[in-house]
Parts: sequence; structure tokens; C-alpha cells
Amino acid sequence: MRTIRFGIIGCGLMGREFASAVGRWGHLLDLDVKPELVAICDTNPALFEWYRAHVPTLKLATQDHREMLASKDVDAVYCAVPHNLHASLYKDIVAAGKHLLGEKPFGIDAAANAEILAALRANPGVFVRCSSEFPFFPCAQRIVKAAQAGRFGTILEVNAGLHHSSDMDPQKPINWKRMVKFNGAYGCMGDLGMHALHIPLRLGWKPKDVRAVLSKIVKERPDGKGGMAPCETWDNATLLCTAADPKTGGDFPLTISTKRISPGDTNTWFLSVKGTRCSMEFNSRYPKTLRTLDYTSGGEQAWREEDLGYQTAFKSITGHIFEFGFSDAILQMWAAYCVELAHGAEAVPFGCVKPEETAWQHELFTAALASHAEGKVVRL
Repeated sequence: MRTIRFGIIGCGLMGREFASAVGRWGHLLDLDVKPELVAICDTNPALFEWYRAHVPTLKLATQDHREMLASKDVDAVYCAVPHNLHASLYKDIVAAGKHLLGEKPFGIDAAANAEILAALRANPGVFVRCSSEFPFFPCAQRIVKAAQAGRFGTILEVNAGLHHSSDMDPQKPINWKRMVKFNGAYGCMGDLGMHALHIPLRLGWKPKDVRAVLSKIVKERPDGKGGMAPCETWDNATLLCTAADPKTGGDFPLTISTKRISPGDTNTWFLSVKGTRCSMEFNSRYPKTLRTLDYTSGGEQAWREEDLGYQTAFKSITGHIFEFGFSDAILQMWAAYCVELAHGAEAVPFGCVKPEETAWQHELFTAALASHAEGKVVRL
């Protein structure tokens, strides 16, 4: 059993999710690799107590990421920090020879992303991927396999997105995601867009152009000091793109939708692919239900619903009849990262986001900003 010793930089919500996944690693079967959490780093030491209480393998807790990166006990780092810190920290991590799983958007803007990718080229021995959990849901994986098998025929349209309603309350205090200097000009696209793009980009459905409509809905929020502060970033975004299917060479409309203010959606990821021979749809609101419409010439057109249960990319102890959830998706994503680090891309049925895919994402979002500002279609 190969052990990969991890450090976490950024001990908030997603850092705790990773630590929890490490603790549940025995849930997975037939793996010869495992993570071990040995170090944590955050500028807020109050966050350390949870880790000390729940992570028995912890050896180092520090407010200085350079101390963690100098440790010979750390092989790899999960970095979950605000977007403005991505470039400096990611570059330091790979320069230290540590493997990296970074958070999206992998740089606050295209220039920062280019800096990160240049650092990766200068350190080719370091394995680097970007986080995206939702495509590991069983229904999403079934759609991937259908696309790889050419089951859809000629693709008519693809719709993908991530919607949530965490900003519905206009009295919710402002945080860093509403500030351009921390979150970046992309707004909701930078927060949510990689989740929607992961599968389309992996299948080769790269956007060729974009027409974007961006919305700033809540103009200001309480600043926590008795006053109001301006909300600078985009709340909702809809991107209508032209994409090409590498299997047929034909173009089709690809819609990418990211929303922070979507009534009734707590955190809803969805993917719909419609084709001339087959169509499939999945929405995480119904986490085990895959909708499929198979069509033969002159035949009936009827949607069929199938409950997939716990049919995962990496085997687990959970029976196939049980339901799959967000924490399971995180565990599957981490299995993909660790197995690919240990054995290469051929060993994983579906891998984490690649660095070059983050660059394609930045190209799209930069073009989307220009499209909205100028009210026109922008070629990529």
C-alpha cells in the first residue's frame, strides 16, 4: 500500500471535507494507494482545533505555508484559498516539488492561470490537478460513457450548470466572493464554472465562441460594521456557446449556466445531452435518477427514468442499491487523484480536471466578460 502524505493549505469548509474523506478511505475497495493527512496551514489558527480533534496523523499545524512546504513529511498539498492567492501559492507548492490538487478557477484571471501553468512546465515531475466533484456522481459517469461510445448520434445540444441559492437573502453579510480583488472579475463563473465545464471539456466539446449574459442582482450587502458595502462581482451568468463534437465534426449549441441566486436550488449540478439517437439528463436534485430517451427511426419517443444507486467509478463497500451524495463524490474525486498520481491516467476511469482544461476555462470566461460588455458574440 502506497501512502501519499498530504498537507492542506486553507483549513475552511473544503479543507475539512478533504480531511473527512481521508478518514473514510476504508470505504473504498481494491486500491493500493491511500492519503494520510500530516500537515495543515491557515492564517487563522482557530481553525486548527477541529483538525487536532479529528486527525490523529497530524504532525504540523502552521500559519506559514513555507514551513509546510519545507517539510519532508509532506508529499502533496490540497490548496483551498481565495482566488487572489492561487498564483502565488500554487507556484510555491510546485516549486517545492509537492504534488498539488488546487481549487478552481486555478488563478484569479487568465494571466494568473498562465503563471501557474508556466510553473508546472518548469517542474514537470510534479502531478497537478484541479478540483471538481460533481462529475463523479454515478449518473454523470453513465453520460460520459454514453458519449465515449458515440451513443448520442448527432448531438443537438448540451446544457450544463451549477445553481445555488446561498445569496438569495439580500441581508446576508458580504464576503470575499463579492469583491473583485479577492474573487476576480469572473464572479460566479470563477466559483462555479469548472464544475459545469469538466465533462464537456473532457469529452472534447470545447467552445468555439460565446454570447454571455451576466447579472448583478444584489447591488450591496451589510458590511458587518453597521453599514453597506457594494457587491462587485457577477451573481448569475448564462453562456451560449458553439461547440464541436470531435466524433462527428458537427457543431451544436452548448449552454453553460452558473448562478448564485437561483430560487429553490441549494446546490444543484446538472447535465443534459440531446442527440438524434439518444438523449440523457441528470440533475443532482434527484441524485440517483438518470433520464434516457433512446430513439430509432420512426420509433416512439419516450423518456425512461432509471435509479442507478451506488454504481461508482471506484468500488466501495456500499451496496449498489443505496444512494450517492456529495461526500461520496468528494471521496471518488480524491480516489481519482491519488490513483492517477500513483499509476498514471490509464489507471483511472475518469480523472480530475487537467491544468490545460483550466486554461480553456479561463479563455472562455475572459471572452464571456468581453461578450457581455460589448453585447456581441466573441470568438475563442
